[in-house]
Amino acid sequence: MAGQSARDIKRRINSVKNMRQITKAMEMVAAAKLRRAQAQVLSSRPFTDKLREVLARVVSAARKGEGGVSHPLLDVRKEVSRVLYVLITADRGLAGGYNVNVIRRFQSLLDEETREVAVVAIGRKGRDYLRKRGIEPLREYVNLGDEIEYAVARSIAAELMEDFTSGRFDEINMVYTEFVSVVSQRPVVQRLLPVAEPEGESDEAALEYIYEPDPASVINILLPRFVETQVYGVLMEAKASELGARMTAMRNATDNATEMIDQLTLNYNRARQAGITKEISEIVGGAEAIAAE
Repeated sequence: MAGQSARDIKRRINSVKNMRQITKAMEMVAAAKLRRAQAQVLSSRPFTDKLREVLARVVSAARKGEGGVSHPLLDVRKEVSRVLYVLITADRGLAGGYNVNVIRRFQSLLDEETREVAVVAIGRKGRDYLRKRGIEPLREYVNLGDEIEYAVARSIAAELMEDFTSGRFDEINMVYTEFVSVVSQRPVVQRLLPVAEPEGESDEAALEYIYEPDPASVINILLPRFVETQVYGVLMEAKASELGARMTAMRNATDNATEMIDQLTLNYNRARQAGITKEISEIVGGAEAIAAE
């Protein structure tokens, strides 16, 4: 700050104040959107858990049947030579380390891969990163918005299921950020396909259920729905994590701006005081010169 005039410092104070207003507004917007996203995440988890429980019960019943359990989405390939990763990032930045952390997690997987790999990019940041690395995404989904629609998740899930059942890929994994809390998000990797056969049964599983027309037919309906809910849940987890990271980043930026304003104000007062002292010294010097004459 040395050498800066009080006017220059005042101008910078006003600039930082304007910046603080913007970051504060972005923090409030992110907080409002986060409340809705967090409510969606928390409300969807019990549904997914219940669907997994029902699926485990039906699979158990199918195992006891003559045909056993058989479905294309459960098909574990003997040799996994082609892998598809679904990288989920944000469309925008200003979210702290949100995008960087999930991309770093994905890159660590890519560095260790010896199999044939393709990537589906959800979010502009991930897509741009892939292209900079010379990797053209198999498909891309951008501008999904802050409120994820189930129809969008269903469409994405349908294409992923087609990728797997057609034999184009032997395994599909999703790389995303799990929402832990407002200030804590964790990059994770989750296998989507093949669907792992649910293990165990609930306390009600000891009861005899009548399936119409039969357990295998019920599985044919439940498994695609289960994959859809998995994709939908992952997208909501990622969106809640993004909003939480953005809110925290904007709050930190606002706090930093406040600290900078305080320091600039102190420097401004010092500069003003130095200017006043200089003016007084000049007046006293002038008066003494006149008196000496």
